Amino acid sequence: MALKEEIARRRTFGIISHPDAGKTTLTEKLLLFGGAIQSAGAVKSNKIKKHATSDFMEIERQRGISVSTSVMAFEYRGAKINILDTPGHEDFAEDTYRTLTAVDSVIMVIDCVKGVEAQTRKLLEVCRMRNTPVIVFINKLDREGQNPFDLLDEIEKELKIRVRPLSWPIGIGKQFKGVYSLYEKNLILFEASGQKLSKEKVVIDNLNDTTLEEYVGEDFTKQLKTDIELIEGVYDKFDTERYLRGEICPVFFGSAVNNFGVRELLDCFVDIAPPPLNRNSDKRAVNVDETKLSGFIFKIHANLDPKHRDRIAFLRICSGSFERNKNYFNVREERNMRFSNPTAFMAQEKNVIDVAYPGDIIGLYDSGNFKIGDTLTEGEKMQFKGIPRFSPEIFKYVVNTDPMKTKQLQKGLEQLTDEGVAQLFTKKNNNRKILGTVGALQFEVIQFRLKHEYGASCTFEPLNLYKACWVTGAKAKLDLFIDEKIHHLAIDKDERLVFLAESAWALQMAQEKNPDLEFHFSSE
Repeated sequence: MALKEEIARRRTFGIISHPDAGKTTLTEKLLLFGGAIQSAGAVKSNKIKKHATSDFMEIERQRGISVSTSVMAFEYRGAKINILDTPGHEDFAEDTYRTLTAVDSVIMVIDCVKGVEAQTRKLLEVCRMRNTPVIVFINKLDREGQNPFDLLDEIEKELKIRVRPLSWPIGIGKQFKGVYSLYEKNLILFEASGQKLSKEKVVIDNLNDTTLEEYVGEDFTKQLKTDIELIEGVYDKFDTERYLRGEICPVFFGSAVNNFGVRELLDCFVDIAPPPLNRNSDKRAVNVDETKLSGFIFKIHANLDPKHRDRIAFLRICSGSFERNKNYFNVREERNMRFSNPTAFMAQEKNVIDVAYPGDIIGLYDSGNFKIGDTLTEGEKMQFKGIPRFSPEIFKYVVNTDPMKTKQLQKGLEQLTDEGVAQLFTKKNNNRKILGTVGALQFEVIQFRLKHEYGASCTFEPLNLYKACWVTGAKAKLDLFIDEKIHHLAIDKDERLVFLAESAWALQMAQEKNPDLEFHFSSE
């Protein structure tokens, strides 16, 4: 198949939501419909020993939450679908923000009971910054939730986006009868089943068809006709071009845990979602159909399989085709690298591939050569833009509780902080190690993984800091600053100088006294 045809059939998207809206369950049901898995796992059930396919880390299985982005791929209706299931918990938002740089569109899951929540707002702001096309899936219709029109009003008001329903629920909670697809002009009747995939569809392209009443009853038929009349009068007509520009969001209703409404979402997604798009580098715009390979590392994961101590870098391919055993140029390191076993992902399963195309996410086994944001090319010196690392908000000293395992602790801290979810600083005056994160739960995850993946034990001592910021400037000025502020300075993993401000006032004073130095709150 020619490169252009391979590009046209790819759909790479992220699934985002507030925690517990049903994002991982929806991911799993999409895989089920795609034939990629045979049975659904139970995310939080102790009775069933299977767990959600996309949550592969032990702590995720224990807590029933996703703490790391998972990558999965499957074929459906001639399309190659690449899903990135992101963490919903705000403590892991940085992983999600970076993942959104690697996708072309997004499905946002909203709980019909809780509506729009804080994390949903933040995630949509990131999508809006890039004009990423968004489809909304309103989940848990089998529960007593909010009125669908109230939910749509809330989404428009809170998220500042235009919506257009492409399916509509008939009843809700105990009276939930099914959905009417405005996109396909048919009726899908609800039955509570988490395992079956067959759903009866009744083609009804005219709402005055008496068949409708036979299936859902007179009262529900009247209500549906009234609702759809209101939808057609109030909401903009669906326009694929406006969706692709990020100006309007199609909305679907369903119940992921019951496999309901998922196929309709997937069918429409394959029809309208964008194929891989052009990208900007610091030198030029990179066209997706160029023949030479380019791509960037947006995620690193240590010990994806703890038995093999493998460290995998996730590469988003932006142009050209990636071929196994071919030399590619790491722009930051300025050297060629060759990969004998690049892998494609199906959650826990990894398969070695010979070739991959734009839009694909592949795993490259890495012994420590990659950093997040690295660009791979066929020799061209350019860097893809905008994979930021933010200033942490919570800081703690690392205390080694088993001196016999000092090497293991050091290695574990180095590898786990390479993943980009926490940052490691070394104080200049006493060499003490400090971990900085954007969320408190990260410390628990790191402590757990150090113990179970590296055999190292540690505790954390609180450290009251307002902000860590990177400092740059002329060497002479920096040397003076170091002499004056030695007790408040650290070095990050890349040997860059970091100022540890204890308060907003301390930061302001440092900036005023050192006008020749620059203080940065994020680094790329």
